Amino acid sequence: MTEDLVKGNEVANSQAGENRAGFGESLAGKYMTFKLASEEYGAEILTVREIIGMLSITRVPRTPEYIRGVINLRGKVIPVIDLSNKFEMPITEETETTVIIVVQLTDRNTDADLTMGIIVDEVLEVLDIPAQNIAPPPTFGTGAVNTDFILGIGKAEKRVIFLLDIGKVLTQKEISTLAEIA
Repeated sequence: MTEDLVKGNEVANSQAGENRAGFGESLAGKYMTFKLASEEYGAEILTVREIIGMLSITRVPRTPEYIRGVINLRGKVIPVIDLSNKFEMPITEETETTVIIVVQLTDRNTDADLTMGIIVDEVLEVLDIPAQNIAPPPTFGTGAVNTDFILGIGKAEKRVIFLLDIGKVLTQKEISTLAEIA
């Protein structure tokens, strides 16, 4: 009976290993990496339109605190969010390395493209992360913490990088609010 349990555990562990090994296949690719506080994050490079220095941001009344406001980028009004604040971290303090990453996502209800800026502490580099270096996001139990916006955990050297699905960082209601602002 003990041998059966050991063999059963070996099969289960082998299957789990195969699932983890194949997990990163669809996520492998290039990511723009950046810092929020002391943590590293990555956004799929195809969602990134450009990186700009901090501009004057006009606050929009009666919007959540994480929505810093809007900027005028070459004649187009673009909403800007403070990603640190959205992640319930301290509000980003502007330094010489603070930038706005302009990203494009699709409104899941209307299929319309939405361009927005995200304020980050520092852009690091573009990394090509292979499938074997991407692990599934952590689970914290049913309903305990929403991590749907984390595609996976990238590993580069001794660093851990949270790979984000920019389109899921905001809820559909929040995306609709940003679309109205823009």
